[in-house]
Amino acid sequence: MPSFILYLLLYVFLISDETAQLDNPLNDPAFQAVWSHLEKKDIPKQYVINTFLNSEIKVHPKIIKSFNNPYEKKEWEQYRKIFITENRIKGGINFYNDKKDLINQVSDSLNVDKFLLVSLVGVESNYGKHYGQYSVFNALYTLIHQLPRKKKWASKELSEFIVLCYGNKTDPHSIKGSYAGAFGFGQFIPSSFNFYAIDFDGDNIRHHDKWPDVLGSIANYLLKNGYKSNTNDYSKNSSAWKSVFAYNRSNNYVGVIMELREEIKKGVLNNKL
Repeated sequence: MPSFILYLLLYVFLISDETAQLDNPLNDPAFQAVWSHLEKKDIPKQYVINTFLNSEIKVHPKIIKSFNNPYEKKEWEQYRKIFITENRIKGGINFYNDKKDLINQVSDSLNVDKFLLVSLVGVESNYGKHYGQYSVFNALYTLIHQLPRKKKWASKELSEFIVLCYGNKTDPHSIKGSYAGAFGFGQFIPSSFNFYAIDFDGDNIRHHDKWPDVLGSIANYLLKNGYKSNTNDYSKNSSAWKSVFAYNRSNNYVGVIMELREEIKKGVLNNKL
């Protein structure tokens, strides 16, 4: 038999075997990895199986390219130009003016700088306008299947995400996020959301897309990661810098957050709009 036919038969066998695995969640490596985190939690196995049977599950190869080439790897000037723009600064000033009472309430209650909160949501989601193109489930599912070095991490995050959705009675396939599975206006990854998110508006649900909870949760995250209440020091190696670095471990990222914070503050205090 010609060798190319052997290769073709082998390819068809491998593809059909993979398809069979994915048609049966119990044979899906992603399900197995996620269930290993969930089997001792109070979540019905059938709920998890049904989640993995959803027809909207897809693997997105583009996610791997994005994950391996994050914006934060760009040179400082290239990275800075993405976020320190006239539109982003004006957007921050408008966002502050529109939500001034809420922002001040969160800032005063938790003793976290109001302009730092605005800057963070400005970079993370452009003030709630852009917060993801993939379903969080599919992003993490793709990483489990196609990026071996991240399989363990992505499995844990997907299990945390399922815990969140089960608790909130939310469809696990309904929430959009980034290529890394970060979601909501504050772009928390699932484990961070479960640990740091707070119910600031008191409705017994921690929302990822309602500003009281989003701003309160970001403030709480900063405080839990070393931010010193009422600090005025935003220099490198300050408590504020270190707490933002915990949010995204890139000095380019923190530099942009601090510069945007300063520009928004100047615009608000000078009544620039």
